[in-house]
Amino acid sequence: MDKTSLIGITLGIAAILSGQVLEGGHISSLVQPTAFLIVVGGTLGAVMLQSPLPVFRDGMRMAKWVFVPPSSNHTDLIAQTTDWSHIARKEGLLALEERIETLPDPFVRKGLQLLIDGVEPQHLRDVLEVEIDAWSAQMRLGAKIWEAAGGYAPTIGILGAVMGLIHVMENLSDPSRLGSGIAVAFAATIYGVAFANLIFLPISKKLLAHVASGVSQREMLVDGLVGIASGDNPRIIESRMQGYVS
Repeated sequence: MDKTSLIGITLGIAAILSGQVLEGGHISSLVQPTAFLIVVGGTLGAVMLQSPLPVFRDGMRMAKWVFVPPSSNHTDLIAQTTDWSHIARKEGLLALEERIETLPDPFVRKGLQLLIDGVEPQHLRDVLEVEIDAWSAQMRLGAKIWEAAGGYAPTIGILGAVMGLIHVMENLSDPSRLGSGIAVAFAATIYGVAFANLIFLPISKKLLAHVASGVSQREMLVDGLVGIASGDNPRIIESRMQGYVS
């Protein structure tokens, strides 16, 4: 669990609600289901319109990374790769074959399989770097749907505000209905700006940071595997991989 994300979203919402109370307002005045529907529904529709379905699905699946980040342990990977280099140096590359089935990550399995197959170091690097570039591009597209949502939400909020004002103008002769229309108008603007800057844009930045970390981890693994394929000393491989962590 990423406690920073949980604390951040809680602090942001709490600060806004506390400010509302300190200004003499009521929290209930910010609860406007109509404004919420306009902003969230309109933003969701705009994002779906601009995104191919696979990209949209990826972005939705990635949202859990905000609170439950993907597994990323550089230290364990360095230790594992160094262990492989010792085995390869003493017993040969084929001795690593039994390790493949124990690896949960498809990228790591593929890299180790290429190493065992005796692929030339440069070819090994080229193949795995293509995998990294493809994975990175796919994940970045998924993360950017949240960035797009952050761009659309304030504009949809303004649209909701205008709709609320239209409702007010249509009912000038009935003062009892003016309050609800004005409330929806202002609440829609607040929802649009708040969702964009408290939720959508921060989620996008957090996901992009996790993607960057995943790319770094994969590049570190490639460097280690190429070192093994080149017959480098295990200490050199370990030292080079630790450079990615620092």
